Amino acid sequence: MDNLRAFIEQHTPLSDSDWQSIRQEFERLTYKKNSLILEEGSVCRHFYFLESGLIRFFYTIDGEDITKTFTIAPYCFTSKISFRKQCAAEEGIQALEDTVVWRTGYEQYRKLETIHVWNIFMRKILNEIQEFSEKLLLETKTLTAEARYLKLLEDYPASLIQKIPLKHLSTFLGIAPQSLSRIRKKNFNQKT
Repeated sequence: MDNLRAFIEQHTPLSDSDWQSIRQEFERLTYKKNSLILEEGSVCRHFYFLESGLIRFFYTIDGEDITKTFTIAPYCFTSKISFRKQCAAEEGIQALEDTVVWRTGYEQYRKLETIHVWNIFMRKILNEIQEFSEKLLLETKTLTAEARYLKLLEDYPASLIQKIPLKHLSTFLGIAPQSLSRIRKKNFNQKT
């Protein structure tokens, strides 16, 4: 739980009394590698803080599993539209490794919205997510698959990228697994 406080404090100052109000609304959960945190079509009833682990958001389109994005710890996540509107989620959320989260339910989250510092924190998080989404969209439209892969290697540690199964990484980049294997091999050979 100290990780959640530290994460909030990276975004805004936090008094002990505000922290006590926030922390009482969260509970700790663990998920095993490859387990679903949220199934497509079900309502997302929680807002999460990812303390440790790696998760992915995905869609199933015409029977094909397509990775939307990944979230690494520490960070917050939810199925935004499903949680906000309490409607069926169009996406699924999966733990790609053993994962520890702190979660709060919809009603508890509504209580958190009465805390000024929480609103500042959430506004900053939403701005970060918006900036990330716009950057990702631009890269998808303007860069080749190889350039997007190289950009991914620049932005994230190689040890993290290696934890992501090839099939999920390839659908995230929008290329076939065989093409991603060729790109990885080519770039590995250029470094040696």
